[in-house]
Amino acid sequence: MEINTDDSLHDFLERMRKPSSGDFVRSIKSFIVSFSNNAPDPEKDCATVQDFFSKMEAAFRAHPLWSGCSEEELDSVGDGLEKYIMIKLFPRVFASNPEDVISDEKLFQKMSLVQQFISPENLDIQPTFQNETSWLLAQKELQKINMYKAPRDKLVCILNCCKVINNLLLNASIASNQNAPGADEFLPVLIYVTLKANPPQLHSNLLYIQRYRRESKLVGEAAYFFTNILSAVSFISNIDAKSLSMDESEFEKNMESARARVSVLGSQSYQTGHGDESSTVHKAQTLNLKRENTLFQSKSSDSLSGNSEISVKKVESISDLENKGAATLLKDTESSKIFQEYPYLFASAGDLRVGDVEGLLDDYKQLVFKYVCLSKGLGDATSLAPSTSTLQASSGFDASKESEVHRASSSDAQTKRETERSVDDLIRALQGEEEDVDKLLDVKQEESDPKVKEEVGAKDNKTLS
Repeated sequence: MEINTDDSLHDFLERMRKPSSGDFVRSIKSFIVSFSNNAPDPEKDCATVQDFFSKMEAAFRAHPLWSGCSEEELDSVGDGLEKYIMIKLFPRVFASNPEDVISDEKLFQKMSLVQQFISPENLDIQPTFQNETSWLLAQKELQKINMYKAPRDKLVCILNCCKVINNLLLNASIASNQNAPGADEFLPVLIYVTLKANPPQLHSNLLYIQRYRRESKLVGEAAYFFTNILSAVSFISNIDAKSLSMDESEFEKNMESARARVSVLGSQSYQTGHGDESSTVHKAQTLNLKRENTLFQSKSSDSLSGNSEISVKKVESISDLENKGAATLLKDTESSKIFQEYPYLFASAGDLRVGDVEGLLDDYKQLVFKYVCLSKGLGDATSLAPSTSTLQASSGFDASKESEVHRASSSDAQTKRETERSVDDLIRALQGEEEDVDKLLDVKQEESDPKVKEEVGAKDNKTLS
């Protein structure tokens, strides 16, 4: 589902410019003026707007200007009317109740704290379905919700977030030969993603969608996913030690530690001139204060120079590096320029042409293959990490180990080249450019078996002749 930020509104305004639409124009303007003059009353405002939408939709269908239009076109007109009306009324109806503003702040603060120590295991998310790197895509979709004013566009941000999660869970179940995931698998992941995304004014955004999205359109899949995020926010609002299967004392200790971090980050942000950008502070906090339990121990440079003292060094994971870069982008006032060399990043489907498909598909395949190979490579590499006991048992640096270090260092460039060749070979094999996947193995066998080499050489010469 796409956010039609321009099409539906443009079509609606074009039709409203026609002379035969004069009555509609006067009705819309009159409604906006009279509505804006009334004191805010969320329940009454909701009923008034929904009633106006229903009457206008019926009038559109009966008007000659829309005769012969398909249901899709009539829907687009309804979305255009909704967008136009709600953009005009947005300052008047969004978070107009002081209680909603308070609820927004409470929810935001609670998520800012809990997100620092919660893990997928706390929400009973099975290891099979855990994929925090890919969940970042879902988080980014949800974080777009404050970029828009129309209820439909805000809802689409939620739906896109949910669809990313749903697709990831489905792919994981297929890969592991498990049953298709249901609500029991989906909701915990949505809760975790929502906590990590923590968009400001989430409470008010959900109420706004609930009140002002056309009732005829808040059905089916949209209603299902919207109900799920309401459940997720309700769970987060009432989250405690019991709901996270955590000891009460441990939960309180984690919350106190999180409060201390928020306080420190807040003061640092204020000193650097960004104290009033609370959302940026909490986003940077979310990205920087990740779990610190992935530590690899290694020899320090002092050990290489003969010093017998051993130091423990934290090696940043891929996730850490991604989060560090994201936090830097948040602070960079010219970050948009960095993405200018990626022309399709902010494109919509309507911007693409047939000629773009082949290049995009090739780029996608390269990305997937290299990501999978990198993931497998990292998984194998972790088993080679030196243990704490081994490092502590060493009182000095062994000469044989020193030679191993030098050998490993000198082979870095060669390893990189071999890795790139391996990835390229794998891509060609899986894409069908070779006769079949087994040919990749045949190449390796040729290198080790002289007899096979001779047979292949003879065959090649025959082919050339």
